[in-house]
Amino acid sequence: MPAVALAVTDGMLHYELSVALEVFGDDLTHVVDPWYDFSLCGSGPVSVGRFRLEPDRGLDHLAQVDTVIVPGWADTDRDPPAELVDAVRAAHAAGARVASLCTGAFILGAAGLLDGRRATTHWAHTRELARRHPAATVDPDVLYVDNGDVLTSAGKAAAMDLCLHLVRLDHGSAGANKIARRLVTPPHRDGGQAQFIATPLPA
Repeated sequence: MPAVALAVTDGMLHYELSVALEVFGDDLTHVVDPWYDFSLCGSGPVSVGRFRLEPDRGLDHLAQVDTVIVPGWADTDRDPPAELVDAVRAAHAAGARVASLCTGAFILGAAGLLDGRRATTHWAHTRELARRHPAATVDPDVLYVDNGDVLTSAGKAAAMDLCLHLVRLDHGSAGANKIARRLVTPPHRDGGQAQFIATPLPA
């Protein structure tokens, strides 16, 4: 049973966090068996918008799982907490696959995981991500990027695309299709699809 951990701290985006919880956090062994051994990891109670979360485990547990999910970071003008950055870096060094949703890419960048890799984030933040992390190749025109052990997604709905992509990698297309059907969402949008297309509106 693959182990997945959601790394949380104050100031994360609740939509992206909820997407990851919805996909990985429920016991779905009746849909896909075996499903994931899921844990919510943080250094203490976490405030996410108007919600308050109680993590199951500390951030040190990230180094013991197969996949770490990092939700969106709301205030990209602030540096993310050093303890979270260090824990994500340690998890990757221990062999975990690390995936960020939306602006969670800024946390991966701070951990040095984007250097020498392609990455993406919400289109409104790609320029700033590229400025801060010039050793990364930031692509503003894709839904997600899969480097094998480091994955990043664009904003909002693209977080679901990346989560289902992870399920597809672990459980095959049939498993991902079952989960997508349960969530009433398209089972697959190609990662290379453009985030944003300016379409003229009729008069």
